[in-house]
Amino acid sequence: MAQQIADRRDIDFVLHEMLQIERLTEAEMFSEFNRKTFDLILNEARRFAIKEMLPTYEEGDRVGVRYEGNGTVKVPESFHRVHELYLESEWTAPAMNPEYGGQGLPHSLTVAVDEYLMGANWAISAYGSMGAGTGYMIENYGTGDQKKTYLKKLYTGEWGGTMLLTESDAGSDVGNLSTSAVRNPDGTYSLTGNKIFITNGEHDLVDNIIHPVLARIEGDPAGTKGISIFIVPKYFVNPDGSLGDRNDIVCTGVEEKHGIHASATCSMALGTKGQCIGYLLGEERQGMKIMFQMMNGARLGTGMQALAHASTSYLHALDYARKRIQGRDLEDFQNRDAQPVAIIRHPDIRRNLLWMKAHVEGLRALIYYCWNLTDRAKIAASEEEQTQLMALVDLITPIIKGYGSERGYDVCVQAIQVFGGAGYTRDYPVEAIARDCKITSIFEGCTGIQALDLLGRKLGMNKGALYMDFLGKMKEAAAAGKTVPATADMAERFDGVVDRLGQIALGLGQAAMSPKFKAAFSHSVPFLEAMGDVTMAWMLLWRATVAAEKLENAKKKDQLFYQGQIQTAEFFIRTVLPVALGKMNAIEDCCDAAVEIQDAAFGG
Repeated sequence: MAQQIADRRDIDFVLHEMLQIERLTEAEMFSEFNRKTFDLILNEARRFAIKEMLPTYEEGDRVGVRYEGNGTVKVPESFHRVHELYLESEWTAPAMNPEYGGQGLPHSLTVAVDEYLMGANWAISAYGSMGAGTGYMIENYGTGDQKKTYLKKLYTGEWGGTMLLTESDAGSDVGNLSTSAVRNPDGTYSLTGNKIFITNGEHDLVDNIIHPVLARIEGDPAGTKGISIFIVPKYFVNPDGSLGDRNDIVCTGVEEKHGIHASATCSMALGTKGQCIGYLLGEERQGMKIMFQMMNGARLGTGMQALAHASTSYLHALDYARKRIQGRDLEDFQNRDAQPVAIIRHPDIRRNLLWMKAHVEGLRALIYYCWNLTDRAKIAASEEEQTQLMALVDLITPIIKGYGSERGYDVCVQAIQVFGGAGYTRDYPVEAIARDCKITSIFEGCTGIQALDLLGRKLGMNKGALYMDFLGKMKEAAAAGKTVPATADMAERFDGVVDRLGQIALGLGQAAMSPKFKAAFSHSVPFLEAMGDVTMAWMLLWRATVAAEKLENAKKKDQLFYQGQIQTAEFFIRTVLPVALGKMNAIEDCCDAAVEIQDAAFGG
């Protein structure tokens, strides 16, 4: 039977052969776990995703959510049973603090769990797990009473959670928001405003939803420095934990979207009756700092979402290419009596599939690696080591979110191409998966914003030392690859591209601080793409080096897998990476036409 959602052998390869996550269990924090435990959890996640969640995907896409017109939102009927099972199986917050309802698992493992759950039905996984992000902010910045009131309910999924940032007039310019907060004598705040594009802002799967809301306290300064964050529950919580009266926050509608139809994307009104009460989270005017902790996790989660869609699409395309009989083999093209063959025999289909495979496996390695860094930071021997590891996570985040979402969608589009006309119909799921994936390059900060973050903030962190350390890790991978005959040539090619990326980053960074700064930033997305391509090559070379070292003594069933790792890296480094060099040449030229062209000259 063909694999579904994700290739389990490849997941095991990344977790245990590349990252060697069992080493984490040597630390006290993860000492209760072992390889057997990890495998059992992942097996169950895979089973649950395929047997319970996946069958609801088609209905979710076709039926979608329904706004009742009275502030309520109904999800597809089939979601209710699966959501209950999701909570019972404790998939809601597996990496969170056990003291408050989590399981304390390493992120290195739960990222693989997420790939299965998201790939089966992202909407259900979001309804079940989004409250964990809300809870994590409260765990880190909330008072003792706030933790007691909200945390366990959020981590166990009994209550839902959201993130209320976006407003129609502000959009990505969060500092321009108009939602206001007025201090009350009892220490609470009265909020007034409207938010849009709120995932899970309202639905009928839970009794209560806890909203973290960005707002400006009356009299505080303009811009992001004047923003605070508030806990705004849908229903107030009584001292004994029971639900009280309804708060003055209501859903005014849901968006009709290109994809993720089963996910409620809501417009929310606060204080229409003048009675919306919020509770300050953390300190006043620290809202953006607190929200960004959740936002960074959400950005990594969005990259994971793109990978899950891409992996699922790739496996669908691969299975179809093996089964679809059409056309004669190219070597028999002149022989009219030759039998038609499976389309996987055609060179362009093979190229397409290998391109998809390379990006799926490269992204999987990068995302798992990034979450492994967070685990290593938790058990770091020193504060300095912890800081270095988390700084590397910060640098990688816009690559995973920006590049990962763009390439993840590209994989989904290429899956449709493999299916041909059939892929454009609803007879196969790849058209729906592509529609669902498109949002990943838009929400949680679109690709342009990720590129601005990378060029404007991340490259210069620690006076450029962080970026040099990042390049240094790539150089180490190149050096290791050169010692292995099967990877020596590709490692040599990769090493030269890393040097070139360093030159381009230096030049673009200098241009960004010069009078040509607008021209420099017009090349920020191409730079993100080039850096993403080189990062993919790093991951694939790392994979190939590990595989080559194991190939000689491998069991027969593993030999083709390892050989596939080497050839996938070779394909990417010899056919995709040269295109990245072309991008770098264009970036170095720093053409200013995009910023110098007059508005009227665009035409229209």
